Amino acid sequence: MASPDTAQAAERYGPMVYRLAYAQTRSRCDADDIFQEVFLRYHRSAPAFETEEHRKAWLLRVTANRTKSLLASPWRRRAAPLEDVYAYTDPEESAVDAAMASLPPKYRAVIHLYYFEGYTSDEIAGLLECKPSTVRSRLSRARERLGAILKEEL
Repeated sequence: MASPDTAQAAERYGPMVYRLAYAQTRSRCDADDIFQEVFLRYHRSAPAFETEEHRKAWLLRVTANRTKSLLASPWRRRAAPLEDVYAYTDPEESAVDAAMASLPPKYRAVIHLYYFEGYTSDEIAGLLECKPSTVRSRLSRARERLGAILKEEL
């Protein structure tokens, strides 16, 4: 049974963890697995946090690490992808989602954290354990690629 703290954290930060996991894996099943593992680790380790921002950053860091491990696993390279995408009623949302899906995971991560979670490039660098300049260049390249993909569809 989950502790009250774990349940509160899952309720408050669960959507954010799930969105990042889904943005990276593009699979509901994988996002579900990552979500469960992140909160299981949270429950087992019972970390003490100085602030809510620290708790949020810890959850995103664990999510990013778990996603990276999943995407690098040998069995993943041999598995055939399933069609497991959300259906959008708005054609623009569908086009943006398809364009995001075509980006490499390193670009999807920075785009998601910057635009959907509201982190700065310095904060993203801390979460993804890379240099802020790397994050800024990935954001720039991801924007260029997204722009090119979306122009082709018009």
